[in-house]
Amino acid sequence: MEKAQLGRVIEEVFFWLGESAPGDGLFGIFLCPLWSLEQVPLRCPPSRISVWLFRWLIVRIMLGAGLIKIRGDRCWRDLTCMDYHYETQPVPNPISYYLHRSPWWFHRFETLSNHFIELIAPFFTFLGRRMCMANGVLQVLFQVTLIVSGNLSFLNWLTIVPSVACFDDAALGFLFGSSEGGAKQAVSRIQSEEAAGRKPAPTRGMLARRALNVSLAVLIGYLSVPVVMNLISSKQPLAVSLKSVQRWCFRARSVLTLMTQLHCGRSMSSCVNQEPFSAGPVSSPPTTYPRLDWLMWFAAFQTYEQNEWVIHIAGRLLANDSSILSLIQHNPFEDREKPRWVRGEHFRYRFSDPGGANAALGKWWIRKRLGAYFPPVDLAGLRKYFQSRDWPHPDIY
Repeated sequence: MEKAQLGRVIEEVFFWLGESAPGDGLFGIFLCPLWSLEQVPLRCPPSRISVWLFRWLIVRIMLGAGLIKIRGDRCWRDLTCMDYHYETQPVPNPISYYLHRSPWWFHRFETLSNHFIELIAPFFTFLGRRMCMANGVLQVLFQVTLIVSGNLSFLNWLTIVPSVACFDDAALGFLFGSSEGGAKQAVSRIQSEEAAGRKPAPTRGMLARRALNVSLAVLIGYLSVPVVMNLISSKQPLAVSLKSVQRWCFRARSVLTLMTQLHCGRSMSSCVNQEPFSAGPVSSPPTTYPRLDWLMWFAAFQTYEQNEWVIHIAGRLLANDSSILSLIQHNPFEDREKPRWVRGEHFRYRFSDPGGANAALGKWWIRKRLGAYFPPVDLAGLRKYFQSRDWPHPDIY
């Protein structure tokens, strides 16, 4: 697969995985009253349309993710993907290290469970109250499991939000106090009056809000047509283009690390201080720096020309910029002269065997150098590079 094509596919993956964030925010607007500050305003209860939009959001997120997997790579069909997942995910944690060594049958169970939760459970949403709540429970537990085991945790937290819409007032009532005038009492009062047929007469504002909610439902329905067509199509574009990506992402952990090189004075000899910038030293446990590690992980599948931000970070490192150094667990330049050169190195990482010789030496990782990622650069050499992109030169930060 060409590197440029891989970059385009990765951008699509980002969009697909991140679509829950704008959906959560957009639909959340229509759950809130416009003027009242009451928790449960009598004349403006949450619209059922908004609740169902959240439910539809979790259905499409999970179905889309499941179909991409099952269509995108054979390992999801032969149930072997979890043999690689924990070791090759962008941000593993110490729990990932041990889960990776689970028995083969447990990995098969994990893969089957993934398919059930992503491909079957979403349909529970449309099968009545109890089945809808069952789907909500499964989705929340699934996301919590992914958060605990590493993965892309901030996306998993976002995905929990629409899952909560699978529960109704009765199911969520325990979260609210029963004090007089509280939210629980207000909801009970509104439900009692509706059951007795004593609904408040609609005002112009209420009618306008209903019209807005109906319009939103029509708009989302219209925009969902191509989504549904994509889901049911055997030529699901993202799934087809993802095949090669998954062979990279699930079968090998290619992690970009920055190697800092200090030139001592004017001599030709150099003091080399190896400080990985992404995955960490082999003796460091897997740690989670979600945003930066995630981006560095994907950048390792491309060239630095396709990820110019890496050179930008290198320049800021050369300038000993505190805002960039704060992203690194250990500052290799602390109490030292600023580095003259920084270079990028490309490594492949894999977990060491628990109880093995490397683990006995305190090594969580075993790594192999694949080659240079970008050549040694210095501040003077980066000046034209930064100017051509209208970036402030690092030495003025």
